[in-house]
Amino acid sequence: MSVQVEKLENSMAKLTIEVSAEDFEKAMEHSYKKNRNQIQIAGFRKGKAPRKMIEKIYGPEVFYDDAVNFAIPDAYEKAFDEVELEIVSKPEIEVVEVESGKPLVFAATVAIRPEVELGDYKGMEVPKASVEVTDEEVKEEMDRVLEQNARMEKVEDRPVKEGDTANIDYEGFVDDEAFEGGKDEGYDLVIGSGSFIPGFEDQLIGKNIGEEVDVQVTFPEEYHAENLKGKDAVFKVKINGIREKILRDWDDEFVDEISEFSTVDEYKDSVIKTLTSRKENQARAGKENAAIEKALENMKVDLPAPMIQEQVERMVNDFASRLQSQGLNIQQYMQMTGASADSLMDEMRPEAEQRIKVRLMLEEIAKVENMEATDEDVENEMKTLADQYQMEVDKVKGFFGEEETKQMKLDILVKKAADLLVDTAVEVEVKEEEADQESKEEQ
Repeated sequence: MSVQVEKLENSMAKLTIEVSAEDFEKAMEHSYKKNRNQIQIAGFRKGKAPRKMIEKIYGPEVFYDDAVNFAIPDAYEKAFDEVELEIVSKPEIEVVEVESGKPLVFAATVAIRPEVELGDYKGMEVPKASVEVTDEEVKEEMDRVLEQNARMEKVEDRPVKEGDTANIDYEGFVDDEAFEGGKDEGYDLVIGSGSFIPGFEDQLIGKNIGEEVDVQVTFPEEYHAENLKGKDAVFKVKINGIREKILRDWDDEFVDEISEFSTVDEYKDSVIKTLTSRKENQARAGKENAAIEKALENMKVDLPAPMIQEQVERMVNDFASRLQSQGLNIQQYMQMTGASADSLMDEMRPEAEQRIKVRLMLEEIAKVENMEATDEDVENEMKTLADQYQMEVDKVKGFFGEEETKQMKLDILVKKAADLLVDTAVEVEVKEEEADQESKEEQ
């Protein structure tokens, strides 16, 4: 096998690969054995006709397709390992010469890693984020804990009020006709949650257990069911029961029940520490994103189209996997949203380009800065994964071969490069009106 490399424009390359006549003959024999049972020759039982007889009648071309498909993957893999190129896309294959008894020649057009021209990346000015925890934030967090630990009590002596959970039977009608999906029994509705059509929950306030109510509403124009958009409807509702949420008081007894602490003050201090840590992590993440954005503005790179397309396809596949975990396949999603495969890919393309540029930039920074992923770095990463998946470290290591470890080291270098951008960034105060403007632009 021989390979010739031709560099093309826009970070593309053409590999012209020649498979020896001997290896192509093996591929032709493989194709013959695969296809002979499908070829009938007079005077021979099906599948017993000699290859030369078949080629004499039908021509050797009858075996070319499968022979080529058999020979190319192995030849391309060997060429991939042989050439000194960093190939970043699947090959586009074109058969150049194919003839029995002669070498097979094919071309593989591929995208290669583009050249990255770094600009300034140290000392980027980024907005300074506050990590101060306010009294209001502490109260919101503690109120959330109260909500989580609330108990529900039956109400017998009063009508429905805001915040109650009303157990109801209901059936909806449009133009005096019941519609699909508009009926349920024993449904628990939190009054004020906004989970039903606007106006529905309000009309249950003041009603008593056992009471039947005609609830009149209008479906929103943007309602998901086409046949109900903007339609007036009447729901016949019966109130079966009422439950009220009872919140606990913040006292030492409550704290002792729900936490490792003994007093309210101790618990409050822990909340402040947790919120402060969360804000510090968010601030660092924001600082990293801002520093990367600034550095990207100073970088120059031309991305080959196949490289972008591969990233888009990976993102679509990841999205489909997430949908699958939620019990929904991507075809159902597209039917619900009116999206198509092309529109979905077009929607993801800008983010795909951004991801590639960020990765290329950080890898280049790591190279320029002579960063290394040490054995200690790898060991720490393995321990992190072991903790994350609650496994023994040695078992995690068993999943990592040479290629996986190489990829892990590259990921470590990327993280180190991002840390460098953060650590050298210069925080600047942003005026409130400027921050509001930046927020609006991001939205």
